[in-house]
Amino acid sequence: MSAAPIRVLVIDDEPPIRKLLRMGLTTQGYEVLEASNGKIALEKLTEEPALIILDLGLPDIGGHELLRTIRARNEAVPIVVLSSRGDEAGKVQALDLGADDYLTKPFGMDELLARLRAALRHQLQVQGERPVFRSGDLSVDLVRRIVKVGEREVKLSPKEYDLLRVLVQHAGKVLTHRFLLRELWDELTDAQYLRVYVRQLRQKIEADPERPQYVLTETGIGYRLRAGD
Repeated sequence: MSAAPIRVLVIDDEPPIRKLLRMGLTTQGYEVLEASNGKIALEKLTEEPALIILDLGLPDIGGHELLRTIRARNEAVPIVVLSSRGDEAGKVQALDLGADDYLTKPFGMDELLARLRAALRHQLQVQGERPVFRSGDLSVDLVRRIVKVGEREVKLSPKEYDLLRVLVQHAGKVLTHRFLLRELWDELTDAQYLRVYVRQLRQKIEADPERPQYVLTETGIGYRLRAGD
């Protein structure tokens, strides 16, 4: 018996975008639900989508308000936000409200599918966290606190390890500067502290720290750890 298709709720008021997403997702085996506004989207939540694609520019309910409402009803469902180019403040706010990722319009279907897969992997990892994380040559043993690149063990300071641990726990998800500062320090600190530790971590785990393969920068927003293979 084949597995049931993954149900995706597409919330977007533009018919051409919904058509594009419906065609692209169904050809990949997804089941697509559609909502042209926030009111319909909230009604569709009763059909228990496994993924949500949310456009922030809706006609009736503000995208951020809708995101907050969805998160209050379902803490776990992965949400990928669609936003306009250059709206960094809107992206940051959406991520801080619980979105898992974002895409800037216009976007490619291959990129969207990759982001959806990463969001699903992150959800599964949170639900049943693996003791050893692997991505390429990088491995992080969260039980024994051992970090390796290939066969080489990497020695990290306590704060560097804490930063990597948070990134691993949310691998594939964009983490905002504000979120990381809250997780790593008791109170909000200058983001320069975070940049220093990211730079130090990259010096130890990246083959070329200037062209990182693991700890990726989301310009103006935060950082993302490349999801496991």
